[in-house]
Amino acid sequence: MNEYKDIINIYDVNINEEKDYERLIKFFGVKEIDDVILNNLKYLAGDLHVLLRRKFFYAHRDFDLLLNKYNEGKRFFLYTGRAPSKSKMHIGHLIPFLLTKWFQEKFNVNVYIQIPDEEKYWEKKADNYEEIREYALEDAKTIASLGFDPDKTFIFIDSEYIKNMYKAAIYVAREINLNTAKSVFGFDDNSTIGLPFYIALQIVPTFFERNIPLIPCGIDQDPYFRLQRDIAEKFGYYKASTILSKFVWGLQGPYTKMSASDPKSAIFVDDDYDTIKYKVFKYAFSGGRSTLEEHRKYGGNPDIDVSYFWLSVLFEEDDYKLKEIRDKYIMGELTTGELKEYTTNKIWEFLSSVQERRKNINIDKFMYDGRLAREMQEWEFKP
Repeated sequence: MNEYKDIINIYDVNINEEKDYERLIKFFGVKEIDDVILNNLKYLAGDLHVLLRRKFFYAHRDFDLLLNKYNEGKRFFLYTGRAPSKSKMHIGHLIPFLLTKWFQEKFNVNVYIQIPDEEKYWEKKADNYEEIREYALEDAKTIASLGFDPDKTFIFIDSEYIKNMYKAAIYVAREINLNTAKSVFGFDDNSTIGLPFYIALQIVPTFFERNIPLIPCGIDQDPYFRLQRDIAEKFGYYKASTILSKFVWGLQGPYTKMSASDPKSAIFVDDDYDTIKYKVFKYAFSGGRSTLEEHRKYGGNPDIDVSYFWLSVLFEEDDYKLKEIRDKYIMGELTTGELKEYTTNKIWEFLSSVQERRKNINIDKFMYDGRLAREMQEWEFKP
């Protein structure tokens, strides 16, 4: 049974309603991140990131066990990544990195960020491999600009770091047969032979330390790490713990994709204020009424409004302010234009700081010269 492909194909994500996320919990055997877990995490960290507090990261594998082991003195490390393509990063791409950075700050742990420059080429989403490599470096700079600790963060591009990874990939690839790869990922006769091997490459960084790997990622990435959990202990390493997120809506409306290939669907990390405002006002799907008079009389629907969605997920951290916005919108006291203006300013407040840091980022510190980066030049897989 192609159980993952039946609901979500990692190469063609298609979530149409909230119930799809509930189905993933049921069919994939992941668990909901409940209030018990969040309260335990809050006790350890002192607070909760907005992405957790609003339950945008909503499911997990063994995250509760990881917290219990941490309480007992066991360490963990963080691993996530970004597959570059022929376009710039948008705000949806930042979600796992923002939570990863928060964990690093709260728990003082190492972070490993994989930039698989080969995957999109093997997937035939790009015709020019050298062009993808250029985007890989640009993506690395953007990710580093989110504020990671350069001495506790290693950002690596697969084709550069393959010498160190290949021995581990040999061992991992032996444990995953082609029938399993086809069943879980939906590969067919048109799939390039690189994609099944990439499964091994994405699993390898979970063995970078003898501590427990914690992986914040989109729910679509779960297949890789379920396979990791089947083989990790055979090599003397820990099973990966994952915390899994939903997907950011695109500009066109609820559950639409924010696609890097469609500027009308996405806010890119390097968009300036005027561009952000133009996109939000022109393309962002609204829950408001067709006329101001109707809106004042009947109110708007924040549950289908893209601007409100973005505020609720990330850009308005104040719970009381968010509730005020929601209540006023429902009552018709806040107009669509006012909501879009507020959202534009909050997005720009966030992105402008990222853009400013990016101007002066020393990417070599993260990839080659920082403490962790130097240590990883000598890393070797030891099963």
